[in-house]
Amino acid sequence: MVEYRPEWPAEFERLAGRLEESLEGLAVAVDHVGSTSVPGLPAKDCIDVQVRMSSIDEARDIPLLAAIGFRCRPEPWNRMEVSAGQHCRKLVFAPPIGARRCNVHLRESTGPNARFALLFRDYLRADETARRAWGAFKQRLAVNVPDLADYGQIKAPATEVLMAGAERWAAAIGWQVEGA
Repeated sequence: MVEYRPEWPAEFERLAGRLEESLEGLAVAVDHVGSTSVPGLPAKDCIDVQVRMSSIDEARDIPLLAAIGFRCRPEPWNRMEVSAGQHCRKLVFAPPIGARRCNVHLRESTGPNARFALLFRDYLRADETARRAWGAFKQRLAVNVPDLADYGQIKAPATEVLMAGAERWAAAIGWQVEGA
């Protein structure tokens, strides 16, 4: 866990350009998501990129990203996730060996998991109190739980609490996914 780094947005933009080019116009949108997308929020130094697709087609998408060195993560949790009680397809890619650390998440543009990632980002950008509390929680957790799997297991229910606040915020201001 490191303090927010102002170079993260520019690093995302470089990644996004490569991804958009390799996906040959198939991406509905390429979004900077996760903690590195929230100014002022401590994060792991790993850029999270969400590529919203009209549909996920492994036979098409994996070769397109493999052509520029991205490797499809083989773990089962990198192909499916539950969001808003729905099982959602996804693909997660690791960067080329030796490249900047990142996770590239391909998600269907209308899926609740794509919405979740954007709501998380926008809520924490907008609410300073929530951002500070979430950052402090993550820093304490990282110090006390160094195992990444355990860290994720503990963080998951806390994320649900955070996102309940995000949903209230979204309803109060009429927030919607841009480009949906």
